[in-house]
Amino acid sequence: MSGEAPGGTPRKSLWTWLWERPARRWLLGMPVGAFLALGVGAAGWISFEAVLAATNTEAFCISCHEMKDNVYAEYVGTIHDKNRTGVRATCPDCHVPKAFHHKMARKIQASLNELPAHFLGKIDTPAKFEAHRAEMAESVWAAMRATDSRECRNCHKLDHMNLEVQDKSAQRKHKAALEKKDKTCIDCHQGIAHTLPEETAEAGAEPAAE
Repeated sequence: MSGEAPGGTPRKSLWTWLWERPARRWLLGMPVGAFLALGVGAAGWISFEAVLAATNTEAFCISCHEMKDNVYAEYVGTIHDKNRTGVRATCPDCHVPKAFHHKMARKIQASLNELPAHFLGKIDTPAKFEAHRAEMAESVWAAMRATDSRECRNCHKLDHMNLEVQDKSAQRKHKAALEKKDKTCIDCHQGIAHTLPEETAEAGAEPAAE
C-alpha cells in the first residue's frame, strides 16, 4: 500500500520495502517473493486436489437425484456392488479414469455436457431418463470402446485370468478376446451394472454377463 505514514513520511509498498532492504529479501534461502508465490501455489494445488478428490466419490456421483434414483438404484445388488469377495467397484471406478490427464479430460467433458443437462432438467424424471437411456448408454459404450475398456482393466486383466475355473461360455469368449483382440470388455458386459436400453435388450445383448 502507498500513501503517507504518520509524520508525513511517504508510505512505501510491500514490494518496495522488501527490495530496499536486502536483508529482508530472503527467507530460508529463497527470495521472499518466490517463497510467498510457492506458498500460494502449494495452497492452491492442495485445494484443487481436495476438490478433485471430493468430486470423485460415489457420494458425490449420487448427490443428484437422477443418478441416485436411476442408475445407482440399478447398480445396487449387482455383482459390482455385492459379491463373495467383497471387492466393490463404485461409480468413479468405472466412469472416471485414474491417470491425471485422462481424469481432467473426463471432468471437463462432464462440466460441458452433463452439468448443463442436470441444471436444464434433461433427465430429471423417470420418463425423461428412459427417453434418453439409449443415447446415454451408447455414449458410454463408445467411450469405453475408444479406450479399450480402460477402466474395466484397472481390476480385470485378461492375461491374468484363470480360464480353467470359468464356465465354458466365458472360457470361449475370453480366449477369443485374448487371441483375436477384436473385442473389448464392454462389447459383452454392457448390462453388468445398469439396465440395458429396451432396443439393445431386444437385439439379444446379454443383460448381466459376469
